[in-house]
Amino acid sequence: MLRLKMKTDPFWVKNVVENNISEILTDHAYCEQKAASTAISLIVQYPEHEELVEKMTDLAQEEMGHFKMVFREIQKRGFKLGRERKDSYVNELVKFIRVKGKNREQALADKLLFAAMIEARSCERFKVLSEHIDDKDLAAFYHKLMISEARHYTMFLKLARQLCPHVDVNQRWEEFLAYEGEVVSNYGKKEEIHG
Repeated sequence: MLRLKMKTDPFWVKNVVENNISEILTDHAYCEQKAASTAISLIVQYPEHEELVEKMTDLAQEEMGHFKMVFREIQKRGFKLGRERKDSYVNELVKFIRVKGKNREQALADKLLFAAMIEARSCERFKVLSEHIDDKDLAAFYHKLMISEARHYTMFLKLARQLCPHVDVNQRWEEFLAYEGEVVSNYGKKEEIHG
């Protein structure tokens, strides 16, 4: 379904995540906060699209709810929420967005596909976590979030196709998949959701 070009090696869970649960949860919390910020940013940039505004309003609330859920997991384990760190993976994906020029529709399509890409990779990472982490509570937690990420991924793709009729969204999605496959080959070694 996700059609990602590269899968996450379960080695990441066993040898990175399980030795750094506090770090991975902090990184995850900020990923949820950034997802909410992206939804709000889309509302501000494209208020003329009523369906987008409605869906992004709901998404921002849901993502902050996820932030709170992750924060509770941090507290439950006696950890503290650490400082936000930069997400190099996301920063590399941002470089692929075409926003120069005056084509608002192309820019919107790319921003929606960018969001879909992050949700797709997060979904895949949460699946790997849910299947390979020894902590049964976290396995169930990540399985639940994997389902949400899959729903978000498909929502962003659908919105791109609906709101950007003059853009070949399917072709651009193929380009995103190929680019992300190259980018993600450098990741999967750090205590970060995308790292």
